[in-house]
Amino acid sequence: MRMRNVNNGKMAEATPSASGEEYPWKRLNVSVQDADTLRQEAVEAHHDHLITEIETSEGPLATTLRAVYDGDEIDYFMEKLDGRIKSHDHEIERMCNYHYQGFIDSIRELQQVSGDATKLKGEIQGLNRELQTSCDPLLSAGDELVKCRKVQKNVTQAIESLSLCLPVLEMYGKLQEQMKSKRYYPALKTLEQLEHTYLPRVINHWFSQTMADAIPKLRERIKEASMTELKDFLESIRKHSAKIGEVAMRHAAEQNNMDPTIAKKKVKKRRAPAPPNPFTGEIDYEPPRPPSDGEDAEEELSAQDLVDFSPVYRCLHIYTVLGDKEKFETYYRSQRWKQARLSLQPPSNMHESIDLFKRYFHDIIGFFVVEDHILHTTQGLVTRSHMDELWEKAVEKISATLRSTSARLASDPCRGLEEKQFDHFHLKVDSLGNQTVPNDSQSPEDEEDEEDDEDEQSCKVASLMLEVKKLIVLFCHTLKGYGFSVGRLLELLLEMRDRYSEILSEQWVEVFNDIFAEDNYTPIFCDSPDDYTIITSQFPYRDKDLEQSDYPRQFPFSQFVPSIYVQVKEYINACLKFSADLHLSHTEIDDMIRKSANQLLTKTLGGCLSSLIKKPNLSLLQLIQISINMNYLEKSCEYLEEYISSITGAEKDSVHIARLHGSSMFKDARSDAEQHIYEQLNLKIDEFLDLASYDWTVQESRGQASSYLMDLVAFLQSTFMSFTNLPEKVAKTACMSACQHIASRLMALLQDNDIRQLSMGALQQFNLDVMQCEQFAASEPVPDSNDGTLQMAFTDLRQLLDLFINWDWSVYLADFGKQQARYLRVPRHTAISLLEKLNNADKKKNNLLQSLKKNEREKKKLIDTVLKQLKVLENGTT
Repeated sequence: MRMRNVNNGKMAEATPSASGEEYPWKRLNVSVQDADTLRQEAVEAHHDHLITEIETSEGPLATTLRAVYDGDEIDYFMEKLDGRIKSHDHEIERMCNYHYQGFIDSIRELQQVSGDATKLKGEIQGLNRELQTSCDPLLSAGDELVKCRKVQKNVTQAIESLSLCLPVLEMYGKLQEQMKSKRYYPALKTLEQLEHTYLPRVINHWFSQTMADAIPKLRERIKEASMTELKDFLESIRKHSAKIGEVAMRHAAEQNNMDPTIAKKKVKKRRAPAPPNPFTGEIDYEPPRPPSDGEDAEEELSAQDLVDFSPVYRCLHIYTVLGDKEKFETYYRSQRWKQARLSLQPPSNMHESIDLFKRYFHDIIGFFVVEDHILHTTQGLVTRSHMDELWEKAVEKISATLRSTSARLASDPCRGLEEKQFDHFHLKVDSLGNQTVPNDSQSPEDEEDEEDDEDEQSCKVASLMLEVKKLIVLFCHTLKGYGFSVGRLLELLLEMRDRYSEILSEQWVEVFNDIFAEDNYTPIFCDSPDDYTIITSQFPYRDKDLEQSDYPRQFPFSQFVPSIYVQVKEYINACLKFSADLHLSHTEIDDMIRKSANQLLTKTLGGCLSSLIKKPNLSLLQLIQISINMNYLEKSCEYLEEYISSITGAEKDSVHIARLHGSSMFKDARSDAEQHIYEQLNLKIDEFLDLASYDWTVQESRGQASSYLMDLVAFLQSTFMSFTNLPEKVAKTACMSACQHIASRLMALLQDNDIRQLSMGALQQFNLDVMQCEQFAASEPVPDSNDGTLQMAFTDLRQLLDLFINWDWSVYLADFGKQQARYLRVPRHTAISLLEKLNNADKKKNNLLQSLKKNEREKKKLIDTVLKQLKVLENGTT
């Protein structure tokens, strides 16, 4: 058998040679050496394959590197790898040398191009200078030619403009001559030609705009000159409008027997006369008696008796002949609308007197009576649609005026009082005959008198609102007789009722504040049956045990409870007066009264109670009495509802009846009073906690609770012993609030970002303080508080401290995310923060002492491990 040698290409014999050599098996030894060479070549091929994988692989090299280190030829592999690296470096160097020569050639070519470009630029600049020099004469001649052409064009345009402007100026001069000679009709024709024929030709000239702006003024001058009689007529009806309205309103008052104060004479006991005809003036009156007491025969005149309507008829005829009827109608309507706006403009001080309200309504009624007469005596000058439009605008303006006036009455009820006091001061000075200076300082008696005057003025404002309501009702009836819709004005009365309620509410603010100021905030004592009867008649309170007890008897509430109840009933009666003559059903009146009562209870009384409770000078006993009073006022709301149903006549169980919201308001007030009790207690707790001073780097605890916390517990124990008069629920809530506040402050103290380092000794001292708080919570500081609820306030602190002191991180990490975890109330970020503080303290200790103890290293390693796991959980949750 023969085999081919890979290295030298020779064949090796597998059998002994037939020659006569001394050692016939020598060639066999050569074959063995060839096997080693093949093995070496296989190793080299394997290494080449691994290097190729390293070069070409884009993924992980773990498998390839493992194959390298599993073999025994690591050094040989490194030699092969270095050889391959050198081969690549040589190839990279050869390639760079090859391309570098091309780069140098490109740079040289670019430098040559740059020189050529510079040379070309110089040649172009030379050509440009030569061209500019040769063209200068041509450009100068061109400029002169352009100037000459412009002058020629301007001359031509001036001639054309003068040809267009001269006829316009001549026509305008003709118009001025016609205006001077009062030839208004030819002037109108000339004006039309000037506006539509001549002015458009010269629209580009500045004076055309001036003429165009003057045309409306000229037209207005012509109108004013041709309508002098119409202006006189308009002035006349403007002058007599208020009187016409007064007469019409008086007639309506006599027919409806609603407001005898508007009519100057008493209504006779006879059948009401027929409504007056405002157009013909025919009124079937009984023979008037001779005027007396300032009465005038003019009172019985109608609109056509007070004003001559003939000028408007003549002007209408003239404008109809001239074909300008529409303009005349527009002008008339615009002027009348201006007069309407004047009539609808109320006096600035209308809210001070009922006479100003009457004058305002008389003027409006007079305007619409005249317009109604024109509607029925002319053809198209005033149409029904135009009248309806005027009335709609007037209703909007009247509504806005009455709203603003009632708002001023509600917001500034004492303005008239101040003026009255000022006038009274001057009258007093005149009677003395000496000039004195008012003294700003007043005695308490003077201040009380002023308060009484303010209350009296507020009552006057409420009475004025009632008179205004009657006047509005009569106003609506008057215009309804002329065919106008007054539904929106009647609806406005409901809004005014709300304003009236607001005025009453402001008046009752002083009433409530006086009651609060006069109360002594102690339970009422009755020494005799008469005293007891007075209280029970004022406030519906029944207690069988109290009725059977001996005198003196003690009510659980203070005096302001029956006083508040009585004043709320007075307010309800005052609101009922405004609902009269509004033609409302019993249910509607009942709803209105309840709405006003709710406003008084929730806003007025609620605001007064809120201000009372927020007073800083109230003692704890006063706050407790206020809380007790709220309970009985809350129960009285049922009796107030029965009272409202009894005075309005509405059925008590009707589904449409609104309920009073006083119960919820009194509950809120009671809660507010209780909250102030809790706040005062928490403020005192804060004073103790502000004294806390911890050494957060201490190595061992003192073995007992901190002194400031012992003082705080002693204070709380003595405080809750004095809470025996508090309701059980309030005492429990106060105790729970105190425990929760202490727990939150202690937790905030532990989480303070200013604390950078924390030792286990400090945590143990902090744990002693928390244990002291838990012992206080478990000691039943208030009756029936031993159900474990108070201890729950410190659960978060307890779990956090147990976790660190017991170093129970394995349980915390194992129970992470479970609902039944032992440390469920320990947030991860809180644990991380405290661990970092502990870690900072250990780092500082190690840096100072350079400790190499095994337990210290293990503790440091454990903290780092737990901290890393917590951060992983925190980041994963996020």
